[in-house]
Formats: sequence, structure tokens, C-alpha cells
Amino acid sequence: MQAQQSTVDPSEIAKFEAMAAEWWDPNGKFKPLHMLNPCRLDYITSQIAGEFDRDLKTDAPFAGLRILDIGCGGGLLSEPMARLGAEVVGADAAEGNLPVARIHAEQSGLEIDYRHTTAEAMAEAGEQFDVVLNMEVVEHVADPLSYLTATQQLLKSGGLQICSTINRNPKSYAMAIFGAEVVMRWLPRGTHEWSKFITPDELFALLEQAGLNPVDRKGFVFNPILWKWSISDRDLSVNYVTASTKS
Repeated sequence: MQAQQSTVDPSEIAKFEAMAAEWWDPNGKFKPLHMLNPCRLDYITSQIAGEFDRDLKTDAPFAGLRILDIGCGGGLLSEPMARLGAEVVGADAAEGNLPVARIHAEQSGLEIDYRHTTAEAMAEAGEQFDVVLNMEVVEHVADPLSYLTATQQLLKSGGLQICSTINRNPKSYAMAIFGAEVVMRWLPRGTHEWSKFITPDELFALLEQAGLNPVDRKGFVFNPILWKWSISDRDLSVNYVTASTKS
């Protein structure tokens, strides 16, 4: 089998390695993710529970599930999945993120398999997972279709992929780039490139081309008055998330 070419964009990796030490600082450069994380987790856990018939009120409801958190960063999603009983692999192409993730997991008493690797390398090695969490990564890769094809290959038959990204329109530029990077200074300038943002219809088409079956999409909406995020059935204008399955 011909080796898959990596879709990693070195310039994108360098951006996140430069911020690695701040992953667990709720007021640092990853403040937007800390604010968004409860909303992301609500969606992720409900989708996994529904797909695999798990009761979230029980202890370790995800026991027996193998979950990949691709682009795991400092482990903001890997750790909650481990607490829910899953066997978790956290993978990131930015090697500088992983010491932070490993130390925090150890301090939290959690066993998480953190790896410096790519989706393509793991797919080539034959790794298989029940769930792939693919959150805020696809807008940073060089070739979204090749990348999503690799993440599809990492899923077992009947597996579930949760993929989130940012819509591409004037509003997303105003909020995700001008607002977050220039006005609020939540993120360093240049963290995102508007041209790499993907519309929901484009992402659904890419997921289908990659061999997945998109089954759901929702918006993550920020309310500046309440200063909190919520899930929306209709507003996908900026941040949004999708669920897709592998037949």
C-alpha cells in the first residue's frame, strides 16, 4: 500500500507550538476554547451516548469505547473522555503540545495515550477507533479531503466522527478573526486564515467524499450579553459541529 502523504501544514503547527504552555490557562491564549469547551462536550457526549446506546448518568458510560482525539492540544477534550471511562488516544502533529498534555493528565490521575503523530500515519499503521474527535483541526490542514479520508479510515465500521470548524462568510471573519484576534486579543493575530474556513455544505460534501455519512450538524453560538456559548439547531453562521458515521 502506498504511503499516504501528510496533510500537516508546518506553518500552522508552529502557531500552536508557540502557545503550548498556555493550554490549561483559562485566561490565556486558549481562553476561547475554555469558554467553548462545556458546549463542545455537551454535543460530543450526547452524540456518543446516542450512537452507542450509553447512559451518561452511569459511572464510566464510555467504558469499552476507544476514542481518538486528533489535534488534541493540551488535552481539553481527551481528559473528559478518559473520565467517562473511554480508552483515549490523543494525537497531535505539534510535538510541543504533548509534554503539557502528559503532565496535566498525570496530575489529574488519568491514563491517556498521547502521541506525536498524524492522522495519515495512524491510518497507515491500521489503527481503529469507535469514535474520532476531529475538533477545530480541518481548517488548519493543507488538504481537507485527504485529511478527512484518513480520519475516516481510522474509524471502525459503525464508528462515529465528530468534526467542528468555522464557517466562511463575512460574519465569521468579523467574529473569529477581527473580533477574537484584533479586538478581544483572545488569540494571536494570524491564528486563523479566513480562506481556509469551510462552509457547512462544503464540509458535508467533503465528509461524503471521504466515505462518511453525515447525520447531524449544529451551531455553536456565542452570546456576548450572557458571555456564554450555546448549541443552536439553526445558527451555523460562525462555529459549527457535525456528526457522521461510517457504514
